[in-house]
Amino acid sequence: MTTYAITASTGQLGRLVVTDLLDRGLAPANIVAIVRDPAKARSLKDAGVQVRVADYEEPEAMRAALAGADRLLLISSNSFVPGQRAVHHANAIEAAAAAGVGRIVYTSLLRADTSTMPLGQDHRATEKHLHDSGVPTVILRNGWYVENFTEQLDTYRQIGAVVGAAGKARIAPLSRADLAAAAVSALLDDTVDTATYELAGPSVKFPEIADALSQATGRELPYRDVTLEEYRAGLLAAGLDEATAGFVTALEAGMANGDLDSDSTDRERLLGRPATDLHTTLSGLAGSSEQTR
Repeated sequence: MTTYAITASTGQLGRLVVTDLLDRGLAPANIVAIVRDPAKARSLKDAGVQVRVADYEEPEAMRAALAGADRLLLISSNSFVPGQRAVHHANAIEAAAAAGVGRIVYTSLLRADTSTMPLGQDHRATEKHLHDSGVPTVILRNGWYVENFTEQLDTYRQIGAVVGAAGKARIAPLSRADLAAAAVSALLDDTVDTATYELAGPSVKFPEIADALSQATGRELPYRDVTLEEYRAGLLAAGLDEATAGFVTALEAGMANGDLDSDSTDRERLLGRPATDLHTTLSGLAGSSEQTR
């Protein structure tokens, strides 16, 4: 039987992937959940999933964690230090090659080859490392999470608006659930080519997202466009440090540049269906947010 390893298995995307694999009837013993903190993986272990401890910064531990794995989902490191993600990913790629992994599925960044977004260079370096490794690879260039908006609902409510600096730019967000399902397809389906897939949802403008959030929450949240400098000043006033405010502002600048927009239909090739409707996704996520407040 094929054994599937997933890094960052207790993260938001990784846990969805493991759950999806189990829901599809995969034997828990054929799933290897690679985690940094085993305490966070107790429910996975109780379900029969193999839990192995390794950090991206520990090449030896990563090699041991990948022993016997046939396919690997390499979920991008969450480091915000420039260049650090590429180092983390290189450690995992080399460990996978040494362990004889037969396929790597990597969560990259939408339009990574041309993106001006922060960490775009890390994803480009990782994609090159994957190509040079000789391990058959499926590169999933993931778009912006819809959850990145719903997770800011409290801030939007306090301000009374969805504040951004993207102007008239468009964005093509997808839910984590859709991206997890695409990753599972890339892991399981032998007919999925080892190629690069641009994973994006329907293209929308930011005022449309604000309208959808307003409908989902039942509260008027208009889109308020500001300059990048005003956006950065707002982040600093909210308590973010200089480095983090600069990073988030650079993300906004990338969105204004159109880096997170795409007309790709690769999502349908992997999902076998259209992306979940934005209004449906936002309504479900906003409802969950209300219940946890």
